[in-house]
Amino acid sequence: MSRSILVINPNSSTSVTASVDAALAPLRFSDGPKIECHTLTNAPSGIQSEADIMHVMPLLSTFIHTHEAQAAGFIIACFSDPGLAMAREATKLPVFGIGESAMLIALTRGQRVGVVAIQPTSISRHMRAWGAMGILSRLAGERALGLNVGELTDERKTWIRLLETGQKLRDEDGANVVVLGCAGLAHHRLQLEQTLGLPVVDPCTAAGGMALAAAHLAASGK
Repeated sequence: MSRSILVINPNSSTSVTASVDAALAPLRFSDGPKIECHTLTNAPSGIQSEADIMHVMPLLSTFIHTHEAQAAGFIIACFSDPGLAMAREATKLPVFGIGESAMLIALTRGQRVGVVAIQPTSISRHMRAWGAMGILSRLAGERALGLNVGELTDERKTWIRLLETGQKLRDEDGANVVVLGCAGLAHHRLQLEQTLGLPVVDPCTAAGGMALAAAHLAASGK
């Protein structure tokens, strides 16, 4: 039985899962491993606090143990990378967090990284992660849209906030690459990149590319 890359949306929003699934479509190949997206049931509607992260960690652990036999690897599709260290302890398979993956890719696309967060309260949590990664010296800044996960379905409002935030990261903070700090924004990536004139990194495809490479190498025995 061929193994699949299993993508876990650690909130209960099926619309976010659908957005992640669509973002990963260009990485699906007829001869490559399947990429399957799953919604974590009984989870909060959005991961917006440390309490939400604590809530989903045992659910993530259960999912990984239940699906490990059919997996080539796992992706945690939330920009805060909830439970990433725990997940890596729970399995010998590769586990990718979309936040960490996006920042690593961004470092190859520019010298000064600007991050678009969803809520202001997310920024301190992200800053702790960037500090742990040792990349704060490459961070131009992080600014929030001021929208919750549910409000992202308002396409016009989201685009206006995205453009305003991206422009401030570019013009005021000096960013020369921008990271989308949410799993549900991928469909805005190309338009934002073209409008800003800067590389824009979607975290889902960043993690998906890394997971795909790891799966191909494992399958080839190299």
